[in-house]
Amino acid sequence: MDIKGALVSQANDQNSPFEIIDMSIKEPITSKWKEDARNRIKKCDYVIVLCGRNTKDAKGVTAELTIAQEENIPYFLLCGRKDGNVQKPLSSKKEDIIYKWKWKKIESLLQGKR
Repeated sequence: MDIKGALVSQANDQNSPFEIIDMSIKEPITSKWKEDARNRIKKCDYVIVLCGRNTKDAKGVTAELTIAQEENIPYFLLCGRKDGNVQKPLSSKKEDIIYKWKWKKIESLLQGKR
């Protein structure tokens, strides 16, 4: 199972304190892609940015995070590797923290942000 799949599986657990709707776009980045991404992101309560080894090179992640910032949608960066060997997206802020994947921490991030 991939990282995103594991997170979605945890969210589907009956004891999960949160719900995830996967709104990922699989198409190449175009002006239509950005418009579609913006429309999807505007419907979100939060954006979770899963960070991996090559996240700084992921143009789609950088674009999505930029859109979330422009639309004032709360977001947080989540470490997607057990070894912690991950990178922030290029559009992240210096003060953005990459959180380790812990239930209580995610729950506290999602409470009262919006």
